[in-house]
Amino acid sequence: MIDSYFDQIRAAIAESSVVHTSNVAFDRRGDEVGYLRGDLFFSDDSHLHFREFVRIEGSALARRYRYAFHYESADRTVIFRYDNSPHFPDLPSFPHHKHVGDESSVAPAAPPDLASVLKEIESLIVVE
Repeated sequence: MIDSYFDQIRAAIAESSVVHTSNVAFDRRGDEVGYLRGDLFFSDDSHLHFREFVRIEGSALARRYRYAFHYESADRTVIFRYDNSPHFPDLPSFPHHKHVGDESSVAPAAPPDLASVLKEIESLIVVE
């Protein structure tokens, strides 16, 4: 059920040690399909904007139709973005990829989930 997936997203946000503020919209489009988008703000004033359009079968993610996880610093400099927009057909992980830094650098990437993106961000933020 899509509601259990939404609960997993809420839990990942609540469990993060660096999320300061969150604003997430959950759009249930049937028992198995949902769209979510949100903004997470972190203790160092960096920001993650994300969106996912997903299908769940049972309690497992069956398909992620579209996704983007766009992370930027407090001064709005892009740090990284994962997405599956089909604009790099020569990458071995097509359409999945990761933009790094100024976005001119693109690398193959497995499709991440929010929990893994939050772990990556936590490793970049120095907690005082």
